[in-house]
Amino acid sequence: MRRLGTGLTALALAGAVVAATAVSATAAPAAAPPAKCDTGSWGSAPKSAEANDYKPLTKVRAGQHACYDRLVFEVPSAGGKPVGYRVGYVDALHQDGSGDRIPVGGGAILEIRVAAPSYDPETGKATYPGKAGKPLPGVDVKGFKTFEDTRFAASFEGDTQLGLGVRKRLPFRVVQEKNQLVVDVAHS
Repeated sequence: MRRLGTGLTALALAGAVVAATAVSATAAPAAAPPAKCDTGSWGSAPKSAEANDYKPLTKVRAGQHACYDRLVFEVPSAGGKPVGYRVGYVDALHQDGSGDRIPVGGGAILEIRVAAPSYDPETGKATYPGKAGKPLPGVDVKGFKTFEDTRFAASFEGDTQLGLGVRKRLPFRVVQEKNQLVVDVAHS
């Protein structure tokens, strides 16, 4: 009788372990399938577009996506018209006007020039608070997969210039969406 009780106890414990395993296995969320990254048409060659008019830059922000990191330049006074730009990799970031070198962290530097001054051309009043050699105000790229550093360089003769430090030379694209200029840099 004692063996029968021990056997039933062992069987009950084994059943509890199997049931707990089944519950925990079904309770765990399914892993999301990996994102399909269609960055094959992107490249690392310089990209540019001519400016139709110089309108002030008001904000720069950054975001993370499944396949790329994104930097967005807000130019609300552009009225949906194209904003000029030049974007390309450089060995070092040199400030327009002075030629001073501005250190930028990361394995590669993407120089971005937006045909939008950081001030109102009519009044001279600042519209974007960037300071030469300093990180971009309000833009925190800690924990990003691709972005490692941002540096404001200058706003000179209608262009705003900055450096974007990325972990290595990676493909990128530049897109215009209404009053925004968007720079996406692929994760791989």
